[in-house]
This record gives sequence, C-alpha cells and structure tokens, in this order.
Amino acid sequence: MPSVPKKMKNQGVREVNILTSFGVTITVVASYFSQANKKDKRKKKRSGMYPSLFLLGIHDRLTPKLASEISSIAVIVGSYAEARQVMEGNGIFVDIKKICNTCRRYAQRAKLSAQTQGYNFSETLAGCRVVVSVDGGRVRIREKKRGPKTKKGRSKYHGAWRESKLLIIQVVNSQGKVDKTFAPFIDASMNGPDAIFSLLRFYLKKVNVNEAEKVLFIADGARWIWNRVGTLFASLGLSPNQCHELLDFYHAAEHLNKVAGLQKKLKPAQRKRWFAKHRNMLKNGKSHEVVKAVKELYRKSRNKKLKTERDYFIRNMNRMLYSEVAEKGLPIGSGSVESAIRRVINLRLKGASLFWLKETAEAMLYLRAHYKAGRWNMLREHVFSLKAASVI
Repeated sequence: MPSVPKKMKNQGVREVNILTSFGVTITVVASYFSQANKKDKRKKKRSGMYPSLFLLGIHDRLTPKLASEISSIAVIVGSYAEARQVMEGNGIFVDIKKICNTCRRYAQRAKLSAQTQGYNFSETLAGCRVVVSVDGGRVRIREKKRGPKTKKGRSKYHGAWRESKLLIIQVVNSQGKVDKTFAPFIDASMNGPDAIFSLLRFYLKKVNVNEAEKVLFIADGARWIWNRVGTLFASLGLSPNQCHELLDFYHAAEHLNKVAGLQKKLKPAQRKRWFAKHRNMLKNGKSHEVVKAVKELYRKSRNKKLKTERDYFIRNMNRMLYSEVAEKGLPIGSGSVESAIRRVINLRLKGASLFWLKETAEAMLYLRAHYKAGRWNMLREHVFSLKAASVI
C-alpha cells in the first residue's frame, strides 16, 4: 500500500477494471480516496487509491494470483519482452511497462512484509553444519547524464557497471556435501556491502544460527567481505570454537599460480612443478610454509606484482587452514556462491545492450534470488499475508 503523506478524502465510488489470472477483466465498484488540499488551487493531477481493494490484496488493478504469476514468469525468462509473449500465450495481455512495474511493486510488498511482520521460517539451523558465503557480481545501471536532452527530448545516460552483492546460506552433511533437503537462503542487493551483511545477519538470526553445530564463512579474498565477518559473528553470539573463516581454496590456488608465473628465471616446466608442490602444501595444512616461500621470492626480486601476491597471502594466512577444515567435514571451496552469482545475476541481469534502473535491478535481484533458492512460495505467502488475499 502506498504511503499517505497527507490527509485523504473520500471522492466517492468509482468503477475499477480488475484483470484476473484467467485473462478476464471484471468491473468492481470501490470508494476512491485522494489527497484533500483546498488551499492548493492549481489543477494538478493527484494520485489516489482504493483502500478496499488493498484489503483484498489487489494492487495495480491485478488480482494477487495474477501479480504473482506475472512476477514469477518475468523472473524465469530472459527478458520482460519474453514474459509478455508467455503471458499472451496464456491469454493475458499486458505490456512490458506493466510487467516491469508489477515486478518492482511485488518485490516492494514482499520487503514491506519482512519489515513490518517479519519472516517466520519453519526451518532452524540448530545442530546443523552451516556454510555461509558472500560474493559480488556486476550489473549495468542506467544513470542520467547532466546536460541538454537529445533532439527527441530524451535524457542522456551512462551505462556504468555497478557491483551487486549476493549471499547464500546452506547446510552440509558430515562429508561436506550440500544437504538437498534444506532449501538455501539466497538474497542480493545493489546497496553495497553493509546492506548485504545486514541481510545476512537478518536471515541467520531468524533461523537460530547461534545453535548451529558449526558455522563456516567461506569467500574469496575481497577485503570488503573479511573486514565485516568478525563483527557479524560477534553480533550473532557465535563462539570462536563454533565458527570458522576460510579463504576459498581455488582462489588461493589461482594466486599461487600467479606467483609461479612471475618467476621468470624458471622454465615453464619448473614453474608448473613449483605450483603443484606448493598447492599440495597449501591443501595439506602447510600455509605458513607457503607464505614463507612467497616472502622469500619477493625478498630476492622486489617485483611489485609479487609484492601484491605476497601481501595477499600474508593477509589471509590464518584463513588457509584447509586440512583442518576438511577434517571437520566442511567444504574448502565456495563454488555454491559462484554458481548463485551466475544463476541469479549473470543469466538474467547481464546481456548485450542491457541496462537497468537501480530500483528495478534491486527488485529483480530480490525476486530471482528467492526463486532460484526454491523459496518462491514462501515469498508469495508473505506478500499475501500483508492483507487478506483474493483467490481469483
């Protein structure tokens, strides 16, 4: 329901056309309210609302079921144009702008439900082995340029790449394999690192992560992630023996390969052997020896790129306890979050000549993350729970 900044006046009853999920338009009569401001004599069009329709869960002149169907189809397919084609095939005719606005407002109502009523999850992480990951993807955001408009009266814009952040919470078994019976929590945001960690704290508190058997936070070496992990653990009341921080092994191996490539005095075969040897050392719990070897290489060459790699290993040395974590039956790779980035962001929000308004991208990220996590029905229930919903 939209915010009401001023007193609303009943303007009488009006006929309203409502589109149903069967593609049939029905006409209902409802009281219309708009802002009442007698002092303002300017004839300016003011937006109003139909409170009785909101009580039935009807927004944008669509039944709740149809709004959910439009949003889910737009999330599944590759574009709003494809969503329109699918809807037309089902006998429902809505334009692209209507589909876009429906998705954006559907996401807004879902978030409003979380803020006002709170999500009540049936799951709990008590006694579970939990793996938490965060990573970033990229989306092209349409940002207006300053200056004159085009000859057609349109505003010029930039198509800047902006980083979206994504989180995933999973449960694994004693062998470190993902528990397929537990639907993961996936969410994403365009509002920066603090916003995604705030979401992460929200979900973990809701499912009692403080009662989990083990909690592993695994990610790549991005500083914006690790600078916030300690604060997150403290705010959740997790004990040092309960939680672990781990740098993704495959990212660490990638940086180790870069170190091998910077040794110009060695032949390609020698570099390959050096990499294989130290990769095995890293995986077998000898991270301190690997860091020592990288330090020694820099001491001899003073290469700036090598210094960058040395600093990377020094900074993350205590997050490279791979053999210890593997012995506890926890994974040493963050493939799940990498896969989620591809499925949630890359396959829907990235493409040739594809630009998004920030608020539209935020809505699509939210909806698609829930869909890919297998939690669409949960999201729909929370949207319907705002008010009594129609079953049309």
